[in-house]
Amino acid sequence: MGIQTASRWTAIALLQRGLPVLTGNTVIALGLTAFGDGDFGANLVYSHCIGICTWLLIEACQFRLMPDPKRQWRRLYLIVPLCVTLGYAGGFYLAVRLLNDQANGIWSEHPRLMLGYLLLSLLAGGALTYYFMSREQLAAASEAMALAGAQTEAAQRHAAESKLMLLQSQLEPHMLFNTLANLRALISTDPAAATAMLDRLIAYLRATLNASRATAHPLQMEFDRLRDYLELLKVRMGPRLRYTLALPAALAQVPMPPLLLQPLVENAIKHGLEPKVEGGSVTVQARTTGEHLIVEVCDTGVGFDATLTNAASADNRFGLAQVHERIAAAYGERGRLELASSPGSGSVIRVHLPLPLGNSR
Repeated sequence: MGIQTASRWTAIALLQRGLPVLTGNTVIALGLTAFGDGDFGANLVYSHCIGICTWLLIEACQFRLMPDPKRQWRRLYLIVPLCVTLGYAGGFYLAVRLLNDQANGIWSEHPRLMLGYLLLSLLAGGALTYYFMSREQLAAASEAMALAGAQTEAAQRHAAESKLMLLQSQLEPHMLFNTLANLRALISTDPAAATAMLDRLIAYLRATLNASRATAHPLQMEFDRLRDYLELLKVRMGPRLRYTLALPAALAQVPMPPLLLQPLVENAIKHGLEPKVEGGSVTVQARTTGEHLIVEVCDTGVGFDATLTNAASADNRFGLAQVHERIAAAYGERGRLELASSPGSGSVIRVHLPLPLGNSR
C-alpha cells in the first residue's frame, strides 16, 4: 500500500469523513420525526446506530478489499449494498438494545419508520461513498495533471537547454574557422604576428573550454572572454582596432548564457570596422533598467540600413541569427535583440535579458 493510500486511513482522515456521516444521521432523524413516526430521541439513536455501523463497514471493506481505489472502484457496486444491509441490521439491533425495545414489536408498531430507515440507509450509504470516492478521484486527477504539467515543463526546459547547447556548438567552430583563416593570411605576411596570434588563440581556447560547456556563467567571465577575443584580434589589426569594456561591479556576478556576446563583437568588427581603412572602436557596456539587463555592443564602423534587416536575419549574418535564437530558446518573449544603425554612422546592438537571469523560461 502506497503512502497516498495509507494516508486515507489515518485518524484525521477518518474523522474528516465521519463528521459528515454524523451530520447526515442527525438530519435523517429530524426528517423522520417531522414527517414520520416516533419521537426525536429514539429516531436519533436509530439513525446514528444504523448510519455509523453502515459507514464503518464500508470503510473496513474499502480498506481490506480496495487497496487501490483508482483501479478497483467498481467493487463499490458490491460493497455498498452488502454493507448497507449488514449495517442496517447491526445498527438496528444495537439501537434496540440501547432503547430496550423489542425488535419484532418496533417493526409491527412502526413499519413505515423502519422501512424509511432501510431506504434512507441505502441512499445515504451510496451517496456518501460516491461523494468520498469522487473527491479522491478528483484529487488524484489534479495530482496527475500537476505531475503531467511538471513533466511537460521539464521536457520543455530540457529541449531549450539542448537547443542552447546545439547553437553554442555551432558558434564555437564558426569563430575558430574565422580566426584560423586570419592566421593563415598572417603566416606569409607577418610570421611574428602569426606566432603571437597563435599563442593568444591557444590561451583563449583553454580559458573558454569549461565556460563553453556550461548553460550559464557570470557576466564578469563573459567580459573576460571578450577581452581575450579582442586581444586576439588586435594581433592582426593592430592600431586599427580599439575597444572599451565597461562592466559595473554590481553586475559582475549576474548570470547569462556563455559566449552570447562574442558573435556580436565579431560581427561589429567584421562588418563594421574591417571595411574602413582607418578601422575604429568597439564598446561593450552593461547596465540595468527595470527588470532587465541591457548589454550594448557599439561600433564606429560603416553601419548598415537597419530598416532592411531584423534581429533574426541581419543580412544573413550567422552570428546575429544564432544569438537571436539562443535568446529566444532561453527566455522566450522576455528576452530580445535590438539593432540600431544607418550607413556611415556605426551600429548599436542591444541585448535585453530578464532579471534574475537563468535558463528557466
